[in-house]
Amino acid sequence: MSAIDCVNAARSNDRPTAVDYITRIFGDSFFELHGDRRFADDKAVIGGIASLDGMPLTVIGLEKGRNLKERMERNFGSAHPEGYRKALRLMKQAEKFHRPVICFVDTSGAYCGIGAEERGQGQAIAENLMEMMTLKTPVLSILIGEGGSGGALALAVADEVWMLENAIYSVISPEGCASILWKDSTKTAEASECLKLTSKDLFKLGVIERIIREPKTVDSVMFDSLKNLIAQTFKKLNAYDTETLLERRYDRFRKF
Repeated sequence: MSAIDCVNAARSNDRPTAVDYITRIFGDSFFELHGDRRFADDKAVIGGIASLDGMPLTVIGLEKGRNLKERMERNFGSAHPEGYRKALRLMKQAEKFHRPVICFVDTSGAYCGIGAEERGQGQAIAENLMEMMTLKTPVLSILIGEGGSGGALALAVADEVWMLENAIYSVISPEGCASILWKDSTKTAEASECLKLTSKDLFKLGVIERIIREPKTVDSVMFDSLKNLIAQTFKKLNAYDTETLLERRYDRFRKF
């Protein structure tokens, strides 16, 4: 697939969302928690606690919604500051109780409306980046669709970052890049190639650790395989002492 094909696939309405992954991997063990204890409960961010092979986890996802009504309710997966603060609250809670954290990332970017700016969108994202770097529990982030700019990175400062085969991860949208470089938003395909936003490109660059293959038709085999990979990875990460875990995470991002 070309880069622009991956962009279109990542944005497809038929693509499973964070709720689908949480339901298929964790089932009835997932218990949702709400609110940032400061302003509101941002429905673009879904989070709570769950169990995987007897291991308690904190689960956080950026949720776009699966139909128009849900997407409007979820703000199309573009989180407000209170969404990122909710995520951070849950991550600090996970640290307190020594629960690993898994994040499912799917967003075109953080919401850039006036209200979000007034409530400190930039600061909320920056706090997540800073706190996740020193979070004293294992963190795994999986890009399941779009990974747009700081809105995605705010849940992707992790010990390992994985991507679905047709997901994308970029500092800017292809349309935004084309508008800046060529003053022509129709050059989206060229911008997509330049941005190196596909899973294959990012794996070669060492930005991600694993590519999750996607079958033509999403089935239980993919979710079962992913479930096993997640369990194995957290067992591996849990074996590190806290100091080693934080050093590995710090070195991972310094090498970029």
